[in-house]
Amino acid sequence: MSKRRKKKHHEEHMDESWLIPYADLLTLLLALFIVLFAMSSVDVKKFQLLSRAFNEMFTGGTGLLDFQSPMKDGQTDSSIVPKKNIPNKETKKMQNEAALKRDQQELKDVQKKVNNYIQHKGLSNKLQTSLTDEGLLISIRDNVLFNSGSAEIRIQDLQTANEIAELLVMDPPRNIIISGHTDNIPIKNSRYGSNWELSVMRAVNFMKIVLHNKSLDPRWFSAKGYGEFQPVVSNKDPEGRSKNRRVEILILPRSGS
Repeated sequence: MSKRRKKKHHEEHMDESWLIPYADLLTLLLALFIVLFAMSSVDVKKFQLLSRAFNEMFTGGTGLLDFQSPMKDGQTDSSIVPKKNIPNKETKKMQNEAALKRDQQELKDVQKKVNNYIQHKGLSNKLQTSLTDEGLLISIRDNVLFNSGSAEIRIQDLQTANEIAELLVMDPPRNIIISGHTDNIPIKNSRYGSNWELSVMRAVNFMKIVLHNKSLDPRWFSAKGYGEFQPVVSNKDPEGRSKNRRVEILILPRSGS
């Protein structure tokens, strides 16, 4: 009877030794997936630390997980990290401010050159410059270039127009707008039916003379006519009207070009 009991006890006991290699296999698979995940990360240093930790845990510091990065500390995989360093908003703001300061300084230098010309020629009562938010503005009274009611530049003033053109030569070039303006006295003659037409043709004809200078590129120029609708002073008296009859040269900032 004792033999039967021993046999029965032996049959009920199951061999669980297979669980050991199975658990080891699951542990290794888990470690493998963690390593693969770490390899996909940009942070190489963290991966190296993770590798060493698993090596010490499973193999005492040697074996499959004894990974040595082919890159030096501080290096990153160029296939993962973009080569181009994209500046943040603060950097872009600083760059824009620096470019604006350089641009303003260039315009001041041009203004100084024009002012020296005005002083040398004794034209301070006929030519004026001002630095505005729109750019450098050069204002030329109409009696410097034109006869009353005419858009043709006088022969005796062609030299002045050519000298002004020389002042507009810049490297690199800038966009330049030439505009014509009149007073509010209506005009109607055989050639121009309104102040609009007169102001436009004065701007165009002056621009044509300026562009005789081969150092100037016509692609950077444009012409406009505003008639009587952008006066700088009141048209109530002859002096005010004479100031409103003018041709303006606007040299634009490079940032707004």
